[in-house]
Amino acid sequence: MRTRVEVALATEDGDLPPGWSLETIGGLVGSEGVFIDGDWVESKDQDPDGDVRLIQLADIGDGEYRNRSARFLTRKKAIELGCTFLKKGDVLIARMPDPLGRACIFPGNPKSSVTVVDVAIVRSANGEFDHRWLMYFVNAPAFRVAVASMQSGSTRKRISRGNLAKIALPVPPLDQQKRIVAEIEKQFSRLDEAVANLKRVKANLKRYKAAVLKAAVEGRLVETEASIARREGRSYETGEQLLQRILEARRSQWKGRGKYKEPTAPDTTDLPELPEGWAWATWDQISNWVTYGFTRPMPHVEKGVPIVTAKHVIDGKIELNDTHKTPHQNYVELSDKDRPVPGDILITKDGTIGRAAVVPEHDGFCINQSVAVVWLRACPIHRQYLLAIIESQLVQRPVREKARGVAIRHLSITDFAKLPLPVSPINEQQRIVAEIDRRLSVLREIGGQADANLKRAERLRRAILRAAFTGGLAATNRISGDPELRGLFSRNA
Repeated sequence: MRTRVEVALATEDGDLPPGWSLETIGGLVGSEGVFIDGDWVESKDQDPDGDVRLIQLADIGDGEYRNRSARFLTRKKAIELGCTFLKKGDVLIARMPDPLGRACIFPGNPKSSVTVVDVAIVRSANGEFDHRWLMYFVNAPAFRVAVASMQSGSTRKRISRGNLAKIALPVPPLDQQKRIVAEIEKQFSRLDEAVANLKRVKANLKRYKAAVLKAAVEGRLVETEASIARREGRSYETGEQLLQRILEARRSQWKGRGKYKEPTAPDTTDLPELPEGWAWATWDQISNWVTYGFTRPMPHVEKGVPIVTAKHVIDGKIELNDTHKTPHQNYVELSDKDRPVPGDILITKDGTIGRAAVVPEHDGFCINQSVAVVWLRACPIHRQYLLAIIESQLVQRPVREKARGVAIRHLSITDFAKLPLPVSPINEQQRIVAEIDRRLSVLREIGGQADANLKRAERLRRAILRAAFTGGLAATNRISGDPELRGLFSRNA
């Protein structure tokens, strides 16, 4: 049988400051307060037209009320079930992940509200403790450690209200609780401002990347080959001539059944005019085949050939580290379409559609049906140039518009094959790719710094809570004087 777990207070001598006491949540609320579980409300009890809101686990954030769900029941049913109606300011503690034991303050709702059984409700009777102080303490690292020690469950962890009731926390006097809350919220306000600035930076980087790619596919990023050739008094292979060379190679390499069928040409009626020396084509024209991977189940083994799915095509790369593996014998028995070769392009066609990557040199992998592959066996077009076109709104916009499905979106490879793309002269493609890489390398560096600082901000949020609950009023000096906090704020002022 588990005994009471005490949340230790990190002071030099290990003793509580004067006026502090060790108390459980049940002891805080006393006999007149509330510390109970939410209510067991089944699907059959709910009514989308009901006048009582049913607060879900998804609504309980780590220090924030998320307001994500939309479940309801009638007042009659709520009374019939003996539900506990929430009050503005209640502390709500999630007894299931993620994270386990997170808490927020219920801000109130236009409709009367109740909550589900996996959310504990805490309410003082006469203001015996500060609700926000308790919420912050429950979200602090020390309390999370205590929760983890009391959790149960194998597939999905949970903590019972009974075990929550066994956790004893060091409680300062009410006036100190309020001062600790004020200091936490002052520092959180500064931290939130820094995070908002970082998110604005990332949004601006995303817009700048889109502008670079747009300029690239419209022929405005570098000087055109036509202009350079004219200045130097020489000839060059135009995009139209390059396309014809690809089509001739495609035709000569035909190994399919039956008579060769010419690929679909683009409908240029509504397409913008291209720069001199450029030509419109379709993905069907420049590729040998646009298809997708195997659909049948494949056996999995610990050591074998990686199976690439849509989730492994990320940020222009193919991640092979966390893939399932299939026996080599099963791999060699697959169709050629399921085994991409270096230079092909993979595109995610299920779920988060439209992510793409060029297949690098590899020791062998196969793809399943969530990934489309553009065979480019007869195509001399620069692969990174094609990747830039796929990542641009020229392709991404119609891909989103033509996607099918509701819960999970699907890209039709037939629709994709008919999409237009601009073919520029080979030399110009190389300059475009170099200029894109030059500009985006700066973006990647700035974006990496922003991501690192966002992760740092999360660590600092935990550090603020840790500092706030390690010694009472002295915590205010500890928080304000934290050098890491000062560093983040100064970089994002």
